[in-house]
Amino acid sequence: MIPPRVRDAALGLCAVAVGAVCAVRPFPSVPVLALVIAIGLIVAGVAEATCASAGNRVLPRLGAAALIVTGAILLGWQGLSIVAVAVVAGVGLIGWGVSRLVDAVRGTDRWSRISDALLGVAAIATAVAALAWPGVTVFAATFAAGIALVWFGLTRLYRAVRGDRRHRRRVHSAARLAAAVVAVAVAVPLAAVSVRAHQAAPTPDDFYSAAVDPGTPPGTLIRSEPFTRDLPPGAQAWRILYTTTRDEGRAATASALVVAPEDPPTGPRPVIAWAHGTTGVARGCAPSLLDEPFQAGATPALPQVIDSGSVLVATDYIGLGTPGPSPYVIGQGEARSVLDSVRAARTMRGLHLADETVVWGHSQGGHAALWTGILAPSYAPDVNVLGVAALAPAADLVGLATDLTTMTGGPLLAAYVVDAYARGYSEVHRADYLDVQARLPMRAMAARCLHEPAATVSVIEALLLGDDPYSQSPAQGPLGARLAQNTPSEKLSMPVFIAQGSDDPLINPQGQQRFAAAQCASGSTVEFSMYPGLDHLSIVAPDSPAVADLLSWTTGREKGAEPQSNCIS
Repeated sequence: MIPPRVRDAALGLCAVAVGAVCAVRPFPSVPVLALVIAIGLIVAGVAEATCASAGNRVLPRLGAAALIVTGAILLGWQGLSIVAVAVVAGVGLIGWGVSRLVDAVRGTDRWSRISDALLGVAAIATAVAALAWPGVTVFAATFAAGIALVWFGLTRLYRAVRGDRRHRRRVHSAARLAAAVVAVAVAVPLAAVSVRAHQAAPTPDDFYSAAVDPGTPPGTLIRSEPFTRDLPPGAQAWRILYTTTRDEGRAATASALVVAPEDPPTGPRPVIAWAHGTTGVARGCAPSLLDEPFQAGATPALPQVIDSGSVLVATDYIGLGTPGPSPYVIGQGEARSVLDSVRAARTMRGLHLADETVVWGHSQGGHAALWTGILAPSYAPDVNVLGVAALAPAADLVGLATDLTTMTGGPLLAAYVVDAYARGYSEVHRADYLDVQARLPMRAMAARCLHEPAATVSVIEALLLGDDPYSQSPAQGPLGARLAQNTPSEKLSMPVFIAQGSDDPLINPQGQQRFAAAQCASGSTVEFSMYPGLDHLSIVAPDSPAVADLLSWTTGREKGAEPQSNCIS
């Protein structure tokens, strides 16, 4: 029979070693992750079994057996996905947790019962988290388990060195209770967040679905209905469904909001086509579905637009609200959504819209606005775009996708980019660009919107993944080629206003300067302004000087004033 002190020393050293590996998380593949989890479960099960044997307790033995069997399954079952690893580990943790809870009910020692109850709750909560949110919680739980195993190993080593049975029993009880408290404090909130991850964005209703005859011209109004949410004083609005086209020329549908003065002046009203910033790439991410549609899309100066007697036409883009995929930072798909929304709005009863249009956009919408200006002369000359205003536009897509690896939360936006390009281009594959650990959580992030309850889950996932989710640079291969293709580098035939904040953490200010210079070199008429102290969102805030300049610039376009250019010849 192995002496207790030797057994404690061996278990302690093993637990510390396995726990350290779990905590460091050097997991280049799912099989390695499964192996580490398996060893951790087996070590924990053996440790539990030795404690149960000392006390001749049946239920803890069953719980220990659940951990050991689960570990053995993970060792023997090769080729498991992250989800399968989470399911197997989750089932084993539930079995062990139930045994702890039952033992807590039947036990006699007060502090042992409390420890058992807490450990049981923590185990079941961790299992719920792993099953509900496998993409991240498997890795997070492995890290937490690593810390727990190191702690357990150190207490075993202390017992082996100390030797005094009564003293070591007190140390063990105190350490076990402390570990149980910490485990509950970590596992229960993690489970709550994991369940929250499944709180969905708004579901599009029947308004957003319609069969379209392939021969229907793009820009045809299918239906409209009054819209009342989040409107400024003196405004009336409608949501509309209209036809547009996909990249391959197939007919599709898109939705939009049309906002007009309640009592407009006589005569045709000036039109501002608004291209919103990032809200997501899933159907539920359409601004027209959200409680605060204009805040979600960062719409600037809407009260001033209404007060001036103008009409705002704000597309959701194809794939947001309507069936996808979404053309997220895919230029022509965004541009057609914008242009066809104006065409459709012109046919609405009770509105008298001018023949000319000024296009505004911010962030993703800035990219869309620039592409709208590029595409308008060939695709929709009837829309007659007078000018394009792009605030903090996503102009350099290759640079932006690469810069996401150096910014906090970068994987969240990278998830949208990779998802949209993988769906939009058959040669772009997620597995070619994403690390193994990043694939499942980034797919989950892409299914959530920035303005839904589960957005906090996406932020947590992005932080847990770190700054760089890529296995190879997005500037390389098919993705890099498509990003370069969708960079709005062509000459614009109408005046362009580009505004950029100097403190923008998302859009590189120096890169924006280079883009403006390149547009100037192509022959575009560009008015470029850098705003000191403004970041990505404050540039479209109500008190932003960029917004005041935007309004003044727009008035100039509508009145036919000579456009200004600060291009250096």
